[in-house]
Amino acid sequence: MNDTLVTVVGNVVDSPRRVRLASGAVTNFRMASTARRYDSRSQEFVDAGTFWVDIECWNELSGNVSGSVSKGDPVIVHGTLTTHSWETENGRRSTPRIRALAVGPNLTRGTAEFRRSRPPRSGEAADASADGPLSPSEASAEDAFAAASEVPVEGRDYVTDVETLHA
Repeated sequence: MNDTLVTVVGNVVDSPRRVRLASGAVTNFRMASTARRYDSRSQEFVDAGTFWVDIECWNELSGNVSGSVSKGDPVIVHGTLTTHSWETENGRRSTPRIRALAVGPNLTRGTAEFRRSRPPRSGEAADASADGPLSPSEASAEDAFAAASEVPVEGRDYVTDVETLHA
């Protein structure tokens, strides 16, 4: 199969909507990508056309996007480009759609804090609630993980002195 893979940089233009279906969960949102070009005659950057595209995110990506992305956020979307078509009283209509493989914040426009989503441990039920109280062994493992993630590791972490980043 010859899928058309694309990467689009733009802004989310509506609030993501998450729906659970028999085939899995899906989150949909719309984004706009406006090209900017330098006009040598006017000596300034000008906006070119805007590309509007619907984005669909399935299953694990669906939950992560619905919990992380909001209207107005600058994002980068990578996925498979398709065309969604339908019939109306005025004839056939269509719009581009991307089935996202990855969605992330555009870090040229701001900062982000990343938190890994944790899949269920082997032997645990997939629908186990993460909101319940932790057992003593789970609590100590969680505390150890949190403490370990706050300790800088030489060669992995940049620096521990915040002022160094702003010097």
